[in-house]
Amino acid sequence: MRTPRVLAGMLATALLASSLTATAGIVGAAAAPDTLLSQGRLTAASSSESAGLGPRFAVDGDRTTRWASAQTDAEWIRVDLGAVHDLDRIVLEWEAAYGSAFTLQVSADGAAWTTVRSVTGGTGGVQSFSVDASGRYVQLVGSDRGTQYGYSLWELQVFGEGTAADPDEPPEWPGDEVTHHEFQANCTFSHFRPDDPIVFPGQPGASHLHTFVGNRVTNAFTTANDLYASPESTCTVPQDHSSYWFPALEKGGVPVQPNIPMTIYYKSGIDDYTEVVPFPAGLQFVAGNMMATVDQFRTAPGAVEGWECGDISRSWEIPAYCAPGTQLNIRYQAPSCWDGVHLTPTEASHMGHGTHLAYPVAGQCPLTHPVAVPMLEFKIAWPVSGDMSDVRLVSGSDQSWHYDFINAWEPVVLERLVEHCINGGLQCDPRGYDQYKPHRGRVLDADYQLVP
Repeated sequence: MRTPRVLAGMLATALLASSLTATAGIVGAAAAPDTLLSQGRLTAASSSESAGLGPRFAVDGDRTTRWASAQTDAEWIRVDLGAVHDLDRIVLEWEAAYGSAFTLQVSADGAAWTTVRSVTGGTGGVQSFSVDASGRYVQLVGSDRGTQYGYSLWELQVFGEGTAADPDEPPEWPGDEVTHHEFQANCTFSHFRPDDPIVFPGQPGASHLHTFVGNRVTNAFTTANDLYASPESTCTVPQDHSSYWFPALEKGGVPVQPNIPMTIYYKSGIDDYTEVVPFPAGLQFVAGNMMATVDQFRTAPGAVEGWECGDISRSWEIPAYCAPGTQLNIRYQAPSCWDGVHLTPTEASHMGHGTHLAYPVAGQCPLTHPVAVPMLEFKIAWPVSGDMSDVRLVSGSDQSWHYDFINAWEPVVLERLVEHCINGGLQCDPRGYDQYKPHRGRVLDADYQLVP
C-alpha cells in the first residue's frame, strides 16, 4: 500500500537560510529538561511501505517499530502535537534507510510552513537538532535518500514546553472520510511441493513446483476440512487456516524461498464496498492465466503493477537487472464476484480462474456472478537482485504468474474483519486496526482474540 491518508496543505511559504551538514549523535545528559510532545500524537505521511510501517510507529516510543516510506526521494512525515507549543528540539532516530538531504518544518495551522532546519550530507544514526520555534505541526520533508530504499525512522521526537499526550486518551481525528476498504493477511513461507490440490487433487507430484504460504499441511490430498482441522499456519492471524500457493521462482535452477512476510490484501473489488460479504467456507479458486501472452498479462483485469524491483514497476516481464539489495515483487488481483453456488472451479485448470468467479465490470458484479466477495491482491517478494537473467517462474513464461486459494478462515473472524474493515471503509492491518483512524477500534486484540 502506497497511498496513506494525506492531510491538506503541503509545503508552503519561505525557507529560512539555516543550513548545516547533519551529524549523528545521541542526546546526552546535558540536554535541556524539555517535554516530549510528539509521542502518541496523530501522524500522516506521503506514503507507507505497508500498514505495519505507517507513520504512527515513528511516535509510539517503541524502538522495534518504525515508519518506512515508498522508495522515492520526495517523501514526508508529519506529526500533529495537538496544540501550538514552543519547541526547542527535534530528534530523528533513523533505521538503516536514512535521509541524506531533508528539511524540518513547523506550522501553526498545517497550511503555512516555516523551515527550521535544512540538512545536507546526512549520514543517518541518531540526529538531534536544536530549534527555536513554535508550532502545532512538525514535519520532515525528504529530498534525497541515503540508500536505494525509502526513508525509515524508528522514532521522530519533538520536545518543547507543554504537557505530553495522555496515553489513555487517544487523539480525535479531524475527519473520517473513506480512502480504503481492506485488511491484510501476512503469511510467511511454509514449504515447496509439486502439488496442487485444486487442479490435480489426489495426484502428488503432478504439478510444477509451488511455493506454499499459510496452512502448513497443504499437499495434493488437502481439502478445506483438512485445513479447518489444522492449526499449523504461517499467517499472523491464527484463525486464518487458509492455504495460499503460487508457482515457485527459481534463480539458477534453485527455488527461491521468500524471506519476508507476504502481504495478501483482502479488498473490495466493487465500487459499493458495503456490499462485500465474506468468502463462503471452503471456496477455492485459481487467479491468473498460465498461458497468457505479454499483451494478455498486461491487460488482464487482475494485473496491478506486474513485476517490480527498486524503481522499476509495471513491467510485464521479469526485469533483466534489479538494483542490488532490492527484491523482486509482483502484484496481482483475483476475481471477486461469485456465482453464489459453486465452491470449486467447474473447469479447474491453470488455463484460467474457472467459471464460478468473475471479475467486476464497471465497478459492479455481473448478473451471472452477483455475490461480491473480498478481492484478494497478492503482493509477493523474493530476495533476488542484480543480474536477473537466470531468474524464472517454473510455470513457464514471465506472464504465467497465477495463484491458488482455499478459504479456511474461522467464519466469525472473517465476518468481523470484512464488516469492520471492508464494509467500514478502513485500511486495516491483520488485527483489523486502521492506524489512521484509531478511534474506530479493532477486531482482534494483541493476542488475536476477538474484541467484544
